[in-house]
Amino acid sequence: MAVDLEGQIWDALKAIRFPGMSRDIVSFGFVQRVKVEGAAARVELQMQTSNAAGAESVRQQVASAVSALPGIAGAEVTLEVKAPPRPGGLAPPAAAAQTVNLIPGVRHVVAVASGKGGVGKSTVATNLAIRMAQLGHRIGLLDVDIYGPSIPMMLGINDKPRVIENRVQPFERYGIKAMSLGFIVDADTPVIWRGPMVMKAIEQMLADVDWGELDYMILDLPPGTGDAQLTVTQKIPLAGAVIVTTPQDVALADARKGLAMFRKVNVAVVGIVENMSTFVCPHCGHASDVFKRGGGERTAAELDTAFLGRIPLDPAIVEGGDAGVPIVVAQREGPHADAFRAVAEAVVAEVARHGAQRPKLTIS
Repeated sequence: MAVDLEGQIWDALKAIRFPGMSRDIVSFGFVQRVKVEGAAARVELQMQTSNAAGAESVRQQVASAVSALPGIAGAEVTLEVKAPPRPGGLAPPAAAAQTVNLIPGVRHVVAVASGKGGVGKSTVATNLAIRMAQLGHRIGLLDVDIYGPSIPMMLGINDKPRVIENRVQPFERYGIKAMSLGFIVDADTPVIWRGPMVMKAIEQMLADVDWGELDYMILDLPPGTGDAQLTVTQKIPLAGAVIVTTPQDVALADARKGLAMFRKVNVAVVGIVENMSTFVCPHCGHASDVFKRGGGERTAAELDTAFLGRIPLDPAIVEGGDAGVPIVVAQREGPHADAFRAVAEAVVAEVARHGAQRPKLTIS
């Protein structure tokens, strides 16, 4: 009978999610043990998070769900919360639980994300990374979009990476180091993977790649709020997230959801970039607001985050990405490169500001 009750408890726990996450606490490995003695149940939870309120909310949900099961007279739910690693690769205090840092040589990790596809997120991530390198920073670019990697095309790389002493060597192009699943999987081969395989692939691209010492790693995340995003927030000490949107209302609504997800998992939002902003006709010079105007800036103000800048809508930016020569390389001194320079400088400033404001973690 106890075995049947334990099975019912495990099934009930699969319906409970950590706030802001799309997967249940069982698949995340938060449930360490379930034991039933007579009519009394004991559930042991263990989580790595700095969101203490979210963890306590999960504990209360578990207690309610288990207590409501037929045959259970009482439920004891214990919760152990471990502190996540500090941003910038710094080790946590000695009293804190030790966690392996998959990229110890990287000072700051910045995720570039979007609430929906089609807003030019990969274009922004690639040009941002290169522009930051042009400003003198040591930069890595990791394509975390497992199902639709774009970085190989945007950097014009068609080769397979080399392996030296069991370490995958990232490609070096335009002053940055880059890695993508697209370098390994054939371009015409669809990636049909479930969540655990996605998580494993991301971990390998972090831990098995010889990134060396970097000032910033830029992560090009897939659109939405799925397994890849959650894996990143669990496995990497993020310095912050950059949200890419276009000015129209549909894109802005999805950008709000993406921003809310990062805040719920206690990741600072560095700011919002408005892509595909004003279009200036190359023939007559007339400026047109194809997707309205100022939506990104208004949204940033409403959500109390920084507005990092506007990137114009121009065929030259698209052509550069398709040709493997990003616009900040093809026209390094042009107006588009200036726009990306402003965004790059704003990202550096905001990462530093958030780092200075981050409260010290106290472990009791």
